[in-house]
Amino acid sequence: MAKHKESEEITTKNPTPLEVLTYEEAFSELELTVSKLEGESKNLEESLALYERGQELAQYCAALLEKAELRMEQLKPDSGMNSGQED
Repeated sequence: MAKHKESEEITTKNPTPLEVLTYEEAFSELELTVSKLEGESKNLEESLALYERGQELAQYCAALLEKAELRMEQLKPDSGMNSGQED
């Protein structure tokens, strides 16, 4: 008998478009995807779908973190331009 879990539909059927996910939502879905891949054995197609979604989520999360880091750098006063000057 095949086991069906409601949470399986999150990443394999009609996934939420990345651009509408917050970082926290995307990271949470990524954790769930990794957990599924490490858990019960899946058929090849389902495993590939989970892997692909996981890669998309990981790249999306990395891009959001890069944007946040850049924004923080831009908000820093002087951004290290006056590092050679004394106060």
